[in-house]
Amino acid sequence: HLATSLPLPSGRDHLRPRIDLIVFMIDIKSKYSLKNVEASLAHVDASFFLGKVCFLVTGVGRVNACSIETSAVCKLGEAYCSPMLFCELELEGIRVATAQRLHRMLQICAGHIPGVSALSFVSLMRSSDDD
Repeated sequence: HLATSLPLPSGRDHLRPRIDLIVFMIDIKSKYSLKNVEASLAHVDASFFLGKVCFLVTGVGRVNACSIETSAVCKLGEAYCSPMLFCELELEGIRVATAQRLHRMLQICAGHIPGVSALSFVSLMRSSDDD
């Protein structure tokens, strides 16, 4: 399910499926994209940031077209203790690899991978990023 911003409309709460993972997409070429994500973050329950939120930053292949500093996006991930995925959606190989990564994250967050919780997965990602 896709939404352009949060909060989600409440009129159909009874029909909404369980939310296992929230992926905030930030187009590094659009300041509006970052502002929209920052505004939407206020509508996410704090408990979701324990392994069920990630940031997908697109457009990273064209450094000269960036409107947002990469450091600003990275600070957002650090502030919310959530993983960051960087990709260029125009390149098929990277797009496929990113989709596979997101799918695996979703499987973990939904509890479909025995022995791995969303929180432990995020901890593993963070420790490998710090090395």
